[in-house]
Amino acid sequence: MSGRDELRNDILAQRDSMGEEERLKKSRIIAETLLSFAEIERARNIFVYVSFRSEVETHRLIEELIRRGKRISVPYTRVEEKRLDAVHIEDMGRDLSGGYQGIPEPKPEHIEGYITEPLNIDVVIIPGSVFDERGGRYGYGGGYYDRFLEKIPYAVRIGLAFDLQTVKEAPLQPHDELLDYVITEQKIIEASRM
Repeated sequence: MSGRDELRNDILAQRDSMGEEERLKKSRIIAETLLSFAEIERARNIFVYVSFRSEVETHRLIEELIRRGKRISVPYTRVEEKRLDAVHIEDMGRDLSGGYQGIPEPKPEHIEGYITEPLNIDVVIIPGSVFDERGGRYGYGGGYYDRFLEKIPYAVRIGLAFDLQTVKEAPLQPHDELLDYVITEQKIIEASRM
């Protein structure tokens, strides 16, 4: 196992051990910080991951962004092609069901006609396992988000994480895409990607 995998596994184990009440409380703080960002206020099209397991919770965040009149797209995993599509949703309860690995995704019948062109996305909000102070990010090993981010270099990239997921400097690889911001319940990491 590489040092990278060990770091990822160690941090995910810490995140998984967090109690539900603590996770939701910290997630609310993170969401409130995000919602105060000028980039979110200005954005028309926002891509947001749908939280799963112990990730920073985004279900309430998505509902609030929809309520504020934002056009929200969420990931749909194309496993065979190893890529993500951004799919526009208007109602989480109606438009989502369990998808790849049980992650809530747009229902297959909700894909056609609802794809958002990546270049139309203003802000991308993504999960990860490990984040560093340069805006570096490890995902979960599949490279889906790195390939997605590659297609939209000008969108503002924001990672949501619990503070325990941040390190000073993670050993990054050339394919690891950098973020502009990482928001935790304790701090905002502002990176200089460009």
